[in-house]
Amino acid sequence: MNGGAVRLLLADDHPVVRAGLRAVLATEPGLTVVAESATAENAVDRAAAGDIDVVLMDLRFGAGMGGAEATARITARPDAPRVLIVTTYDSDADILPAIEAGATGYLLKDSPPEELAAAVRAAAAGHTALAPAVADRLMSRLRSPAVTLTRRETEVLALVAEGLSNLAIGRRLHLTEGTVKSHLARVYTKLGVDSRTAAVANAAALGLIRR
Repeated sequence: MNGGAVRLLLADDHPVVRAGLRAVLATEPGLTVVAESATAENAVDRAAAGDIDVVLMDLRFGAGMGGAEATARITARPDAPRVLIVTTYDSDADILPAIEAGATGYLLKDSPPEELAAAVRAAAAGHTALAPAVADRLMSRLRSPAVTLTRRETEVLALVAEGLSNLAIGRRLHLTEGTVKSHLARVYTKLGVDSRTAAVANAAALGLIRR
C-alpha cells in the first residue's frame, strides 16, 4: 500500500452514491479514494492497474456486467485487490453469488459510516467483513443447509425467469446452447423439478432468484 494508505476504487453507477461514499471515506485517516467507475466493465479494467487495494463494488449496474461477475474477474487475477460489496440487496440470490465470486466482504448501503470504514480496513487486511444481516443469513444457511445454485446456474435461471430461450441465454452469457441445457439440467435436479416454470417458481420461493 502506498505509504500505508488504503487505496480505494468506488464502483457504482449512481454518481450520488459514489459522492456519498467518497465524502464518508474522506474523513477517515489512512483511506484514500483514487478512482471511481460507473460501470462494472470499467471497474474490472481499473482494478487491474495495480494501484488499488480495495474495490467497493455495487451489485447492479443496469445494462451490461453485474457486480458479482466483475468481482469474479477482478479476484481471478494475481495480486488482485480485495472486493467489498456495498449494495442495497440482501437476498440469498445476491449474497451467495457475490461471496462465491470472491468478495472479501458484504455491506449494505445503510451501514453506519464507522462500520463502512472498519469493513474497508478489514478487507484491506484480508479479513472478512459482513453486515450483521448478511452474516445472519449465511449462518442460517449453514445451520439449515438448503438448495444452493452456482453463480452460473443462478444467472441462467434468472434469464429463464425473464422469458429467454436457451439460445438467447447462451448468447447473453457467451455460452453454447448445450452448456445452457446442462446448467438447467443440474438446476432441475437440485430443485426436484422437471420444467422451466417449476424451476423458476421454486427458486423464487427459496430466495435463490428474484422475480
